Amino acid sequence: MRTESEMKELVRQKYSEIALQDKETNQSSCCGSGCCSTEVYNIMTDDYSAVEGYQPEADLGLGCGLPTQFAKIRKGDVVIDLGSGAGNDCFVARAETGDAGKVIGIDFTPAMIAKARLNAEKLGYHNVEFREGDIESMPVSANIADVIVSNCVLNLVPNKDAVFKEIFRVLKPGGHFSISDVVLSGNLPEALVKDAEMYAGCVAGAVQKDSYLEFIRKNGFVHITIQKEKAIIIPDDILRNYMPAEEIEAFRKGSTGIFSVTVYAEKPLQSSSCCTPGAGCC
Repeated sequence: MRTESEMKELVRQKYSEIALQDKETNQSSCCGSGCCSTEVYNIMTDDYSAVEGYQPEADLGLGCGLPTQFAKIRKGDVVIDLGSGAGNDCFVARAETGDAGKVIGIDFTPAMIAKARLNAEKLGYHNVEFREGDIESMPVSANIADVIVSNCVLNLVPNKDAVFKEIFRVLKPGGHFSISDVVLSGNLPEALVKDAEMYAGCVAGAVQKDSYLEFIRKNGFVHITIQKEKAIIIPDDILRNYMPAEEIEAFRKGSTGIFSVTVYAEKPLQSSSCCTPGAGCC
């Protein structure tokens, strides 16, 4: 069993490779690695082409939803994108927040940061910034963001609880997030769980849907809402790399489901009352 640091290094290496490939290469290979005929990432990807602010050169085809579509971004907002990649969701968020707002993308892969910064410079976007860092310990101050978005990233992080703690810290009181991610209903076959490639392909790193929502609840968020949900079907030609035909058939007939969900939640407004323990005023 790999440690958390080993899993994070695996993801860093995989996404460094992907950053150097174009979208067509990523979408014609398994997990962006050229290992098989049908990709994992593109099974999940939603179509951005009609979304305002979309920049094709910043779209590596790695998402599993359209979180910015549901994020209720307003003009002048400060928006943070977790796992910003080549900048796609940041540029879409900028179209919503406008020149008066600010968008910060955070990614721990240097090659992705370099690619995103180059894209921003080409577009002349001076209010979009990319910071290298770990989303378990974000390189931003507390209470700074109006909105946080993320697209198919938290499933790659071993310590999801730490990420939600950081999201709570970084959001302003009354701020909110809209996050697209991969979750499970039932247990994946052991062969998929153990395989590193499937982890980097966002599937083996997913947790149970109820557990995912509980991470959000226990970290203090309110008004938790599933904004969109869709099933993800892994093609047989990928599954054949991990299990024999009879196991694939059993997997298909079983109760396990793999889903892309877009989840919304808010950080509560801080009370202006003196209701602290011992204050005697409640």
